[in-house]
Formats: sequence, C-alpha cells, structure tokens
Amino acid sequence: MMLIEETAVPETALPVAQFKAHLRLGTGFSDDDVQDAVLTSFLRAAIASIEARTGKVLIERIFSWELVAWRTGYGQALPVAPVKAIEDVVLRHMSGSEEIADPAHFRLEKDTHRPRLMPVGTVLPPVPSGGAVVVRFRAGMGAVWGDLPADLGQAVLLLAAHYYEYRADTALGGGCMPFGVTSLIERYRTVRMLGGGVM
Repeated sequence: MMLIEETAVPETALPVAQFKAHLRLGTGFSDDDVQDAVLTSFLRAAIASIEARTGKVLIERIFSWELVAWRTGYGQALPVAPVKAIEDVVLRHMSGSEEIADPAHFRLEKDTHRPRLMPVGTVLPPVPSGGAVVVRFRAGMGAVWGDLPADLGQAVLLLAAHYYEYRADTALGGGCMPFGVTSLIERYRTVRMLGGGVM
C-alpha cells in the first residue's frame, strides 16, 4: 500500500499572520515578511505531524492510494479521514495499461474516523491479477484555515511555535510533542482495530 499526497496545502491556506501574532513577533517594519518562508515551513511541519498522529487531514487536498488487493471486496477502509469525495478508482493491469472503474459500481461511506469505499451491489471492482488499484480521493476538514475546529488550529500553532523555539535543539527525544498539543489532538486520534480493516 502506498499513499501519495497529490496536491499540497496551498500557501494561502496557511495562517502565517496568526502564527506571527502567536509568536508575538514585531509588526510594522519594512522587513515584516523576511521570516515568512521559515514560518511557513514550521506550519507545514506541524500540520504534517498532527495529521500523522491523528489520521485526519486538516486542509483539503487530493490523495492517491495504491493497493495490490482489497482487504475485502465487501468494503475497503480508507487510510485517512475525513474523505469528501472519491475522484476515481483506476484498475492497473500487470501490463501497465489502466482502466477507470465505473463509478456506478462503488460509493463513499463517509465517517469521521474510518470512511470506506463500498460496493454498489455485491463487491468492489476486482483488482487485476498481478496488477493494482489506485483510489484517488479528496480529503480534508476544510479548504481554508477557518474551516478547522478551534482546538486543532490551536494545536498546529502550538506545535509550530515549539518547532520555532527549539529549531537549533537536536537533543529532544524521538516522538517528542508538547503536552498541550497532545491534549488538544487526543479526541481526534483514531483507534485502530483489525489491522486497519473495514470495521
């Protein structure tokens, strides 16, 4: 299985001004934007880290997920949430040729934690022998920063500020995340059952 982020979080969706206010950086100077690239990189890192911890996509974008087989033809759990729409399902043959599966044969079952690709009828379109299936979907809590729940938005700012303050420190332990951040994201974390199965 391989999950690929096809589109990145757009620059316009990043709360650089809010982050500057959070850090209490000075404003009104001619070089106000001199640190924007650095601040943007910390915001992107914080978003990626929180998404990895929660399994939730914050800012809407498109992903592709390649599988060599369905876990079960009666429904396949998707790797992240929330999923807004299935763009397409591509069946890739061993020869390299591809065909787009008929969208009348599957549907999206939306869920806060474990959205699923479900068959319309008996089973999902069969994966070609020796080939793969690529599911392209649009996922995210919203297209702009203001669409995020307040606690997740605050968690991103706190974590990005942590990265900014400790940007020269290499002594922090692996997986280190401030307590304030972990408490804010705890309710969004997905409990994994059945090895990522359909339930």
